[in-house]
Amino acid sequence: MTVSIWQQAHRTQETAYDVIVVGGGIVGCSTAYWLGRRAPSLNVGLLEARTLGAGASGRNAGFVLQGTHADYRTDMERYGAQTARRLWQFTRENRDLLSAELRGTAFSWRADGGLVAAGTEKEDKRLRASLPCLRTAGAPAVHLDAEETNNRIGATGFHGSLFMTTGALVNPLQLVHHIASESEAKVHTQHPVHRVHWRDAGAVLETPDRHFRAPRVVFALGPALSELVPEASALVRPVRAQMLATAPAHGRHIPVPVYSHRGGFYVRQQGDRRVLVGGGRHSHREAEETSTDATTPAVQATIERYLHTHFPWSQSLAIEHRWSGTMGFSPDGRPVVGRVPEHPEGVFATGFTGHGMGYGFRMGRLLADMACGDDTPEAFDLFAAARFEDAPDKRSGTATY
Repeated sequence: MTVSIWQQAHRTQETAYDVIVVGGGIVGCSTAYWLGRRAPSLNVGLLEARTLGAGASGRNAGFVLQGTHADYRTDMERYGAQTARRLWQFTRENRDLLSAELRGTAFSWRADGGLVAAGTEKEDKRLRASLPCLRTAGAPAVHLDAEETNNRIGATGFHGSLFMTTGALVNPLQLVHHIASESEAKVHTQHPVHRVHWRDAGAVLETPDRHFRAPRVVFALGPALSELVPEASALVRPVRAQMLATAPAHGRHIPVPVYSHRGGFYVRQQGDRRVLVGGGRHSHREAEETSTDATTPAVQATIERYLHTHFPWSQSLAIEHRWSGTMGFSPDGRPVVGRVPEHPEGVFATGFTGHGMGYGFRMGRLLADMACGDDTPEAFDLFAAARFEDAPDKRSGTATY
């Protein structure tokens, strides 16, 4: 395709901002929001390659849970008791900030608690063993036995659960749009950044339409981060998630989000009575390490089998919709935050490992602090990319699915 002289002149025009955020998901929009709260005089631009929430932020189940993608005992074994506790508290703060700062009716906020259910007796034993430690961390958790668990959610086959009173649900796409609308940022959708030109006074970001210039840049991206910050390529990898939605289940009620099988499956019921369920990656790991946006018969069958096994009444419900989305997984299951090597005016966050709703709003505040010059904002050490610097292979972590 040729380009006219008029189009060429338009493309080379530079639009200047004080800070540019790249990425229109939960983390990018939250960063723009907190930049406006921290320094209202800042002129902030947000660049999104497609539409707001087009990626994982608009394709997930909308769970706002505390902790990481794994159970608390696993976090203690992997990260140590102190770090596990601080991660839980960070995500609790994320939940509380969503409730306090934003208008919940704008994104279908429901805060009725959440259920972490055990698919096996061994898993239930782990959940029960983690309960005293969770309470020490300030988590309002209660153990339910198998009968209580299954009765509460109209299910069968679960071996027990932890009921977390602070669990919540949102419409994730509505949430992203609401945060963006509450920010003071100028949002540019359909502006994929193709190149970053670092200069002494910051960076110029090149899109097909025009160039954008700013002294400070925040990259809030998943696996696409490595395209713009190659040095971060070992810190994140693409993993696909798949979900489905049934026809309305009238007369049946799943009152709270259910997260089970060590995060392998998750299910919720919408206000319109449709049942949303996803997961199943753990049975198809190799095939799901991809950025291809497509559902597969194998994973969809695994999801349906889970739904029909634990919620037998769902077998009569038609499947109305199926979809997928690509997430960024980190080497060790924790998000990764840092500054672009040799360009400290560039900040990045990636690798939320399928738990972006649990971190994203609070993470935006951390990134805003960094963009405004704070080298060690509160909780930065939990996520600092520097933790991988001494590792012989940064991709050798044991992040679970």
